[in-house]
Amino acid sequence: MRRYVLKRTAIRRTLINYRAELNEEQYAAVTSGEGPALVIAGAGSGKTRVITYRVAWLVEQGVDQSRLLLMTFTNKAARSMLQRVEALLQTECRRIWGGTFHHIANRILRRHAEVLGYHPNFTILDSEDARELLDACVRACGIETRARRFPRGEVLQDILSLSVNTGRSLEEIVLARFPYFEPLLPEIERVFHAYAERKRRENVMDYDDLLVNWWRLLTEHPAIAALYAEQFQHILVDEYQDTNRLQAEIVDRLAVRHRNVMVVGDDCQTIYSWRGTDFRNIYEFPERYPDARIYRLETNYRSTPQILALANASIRHNERQFHKELRARRADGPKPALVPAQDVYEQAAFVATRILELYEEGVPLSEIAVLYRSHYHSMELQVELLRRRIPYVVRSGLRFFEQAHVKDILAYLRVVVNPHDELAWRRLLRLVPGIGQRTIERIWPVIAGSADLPRALADIEARSLIPRRARSGWHELRELLEALLNEPLAQRPAAQIEAILASSYTDVLRATYSNAEMRLEDLRQLAQFAARYPSTEHFLSDVALLGQERFSMRDGLYGEDILGGAEGEAESLVLSSIHQAKGLEWRIVFLIWAADGRFPTARSLQDPDALEEERRLFYVAITRAKDELYVCYPLIAREGVRTILLRPSRFILEVEPELFETWVIESA
Repeated sequence: MRRYVLKRTAIRRTLINYRAELNEEQYAAVTSGEGPALVIAGAGSGKTRVITYRVAWLVEQGVDQSRLLLMTFTNKAARSMLQRVEALLQTECRRIWGGTFHHIANRILRRHAEVLGYHPNFTILDSEDARELLDACVRACGIETRARRFPRGEVLQDILSLSVNTGRSLEEIVLARFPYFEPLLPEIERVFHAYAERKRRENVMDYDDLLVNWWRLLTEHPAIAALYAEQFQHILVDEYQDTNRLQAEIVDRLAVRHRNVMVVGDDCQTIYSWRGTDFRNIYEFPERYPDARIYRLETNYRSTPQILALANASIRHNERQFHKELRARRADGPKPALVPAQDVYEQAAFVATRILELYEEGVPLSEIAVLYRSHYHSMELQVELLRRRIPYVVRSGLRFFEQAHVKDILAYLRVVVNPHDELAWRRLLRLVPGIGQRTIERIWPVIAGSADLPRALADIEARSLIPRRARSGWHELRELLEALLNEPLAQRPAAQIEAILASSYTDVLRATYSNAEMRLEDLRQLAQFAARYPSTEHFLSDVALLGQERFSMRDGLYGEDILGGAEGEAESLVLSSIHQAKGLEWRIVFLIWAADGRFPTARSLQDPDALEEERRLFYVAITRAKDELYVCYPLIAREGVRTILLRPSRFILEVEPELFETWVIESA
């Protein structure tokens, strides 16, 4: 037998001057030889540039495009990188396999679905479709949900997804993250079994199935695994620190033949463990690949030396990390400002005032961001911005008072203040197990026709308008509303909100939302916010007027106040959680609520791993700033009737004081 070796032909070797276009760190990673490689890319160090030029380098070295696999966390990122590669090489690169893990999985499963019992024309369920199918499976299993709180589709989806992506059993996930559902575990497992059977029968897959079934192809079908292990001569993975256990295993199995896998990421920006990402994937990469070369990108092109000095000093306190020192290529700037405020209202006033000053100095609002650890941290600031008519967008979700759980609580108060508020009544009644649209249509005329709320509630019961299955929930609602109407809760909005949270509404949140605990914290802070109002009417009026300001701003009526009425101007300040801000940058960044117990969170203080992730989150926040950074915290906070003193975040106290310039707020 005669063997013929197909020689590689390098193309356009001199088209790109890599040494001229890359710094030494980037050049070393881009031109790395064969074998595994780990690129630790510090914030602002040109990670995307390295990946782009690495792909171009491999193509110029003669690697066939169809044997290159680039996996990213958004299809947009993959398209952008491949477009840049095409611009560099001045040729089309359509044969490169590029996209998200789910995108690549879909391509492969279309070819091989039949070996798993699916037809190639399977349908992919989006998140909403999957939730609806789970709810349908609950009904099909005959599980009684009208008289008790059984998790809805969104929560069931979260439980199942965490189990799939972390490799942990359903029981482990429920006990660790949803302990209040432990008594329901057998029924939850029955629903998931029905869900799996129905998906197979209907030839559909959800997003998690794409990864699971790709993994099954690689583990249960050796011939298919060998085919792709041979095909993908070089594998590149972006944002490797954000991979979960299942994704890391898929990468390892694809790389088993050639072992040319380059993973790029920053262990200091691993901040999504609550989504199932696994810090160990990047941290233990050198253990899984002992011959891996490690490259560090430490030259930062984004921030000033003063901002990077703080970032370096902070992250140095994490024990588990690949040590690196970010070095600035930019000129000096001001030190980060440390701004203690008397309370959260003074903090909000300072941020709003300073933003206006910066705008007057020529900084566009879109180049300024306010970052925070938890969404409720922005509540008082949103109110202050609305009052001052400073336009803003919220990147961390809906504006605070537009969120469903906040609107639920406001509906209770609206009914107490105005018993004829039909929309509020309908929202409340839908929260009662066993009350549906037909029942609402029967009882609303009774409420609308009565001048006295307690009498209307009694009349509804006297007429037997409540179905038997709903009577328990109805009695609880009636007792709660009567309590809210009478002393000692009457006209005390904070106490009323606390009473609502002490009712079964907490169970509603847990059964409805996968992030129920975060929403509960929002509502506890809403109670603190309401404590400043002398009556429930005042509180609701203020919230309603703020909402009206929001809609006026949306309609473009705010332009003259801030932006000088420039035609077509759509500039807004950015409010964002730090999690949502990862990968973004602004000239000016304000970090608020940097107080111990708030950031880091109180629950993280007892868990060393959680505390290190909180410090990584602090690091991410700092490194979003290019020119100026303001770290703010209130000195006091109120919890119910108590006033408590707050300490600066331990992330502030553990670095050298001279890294900050302390600002003292004084009243004019």
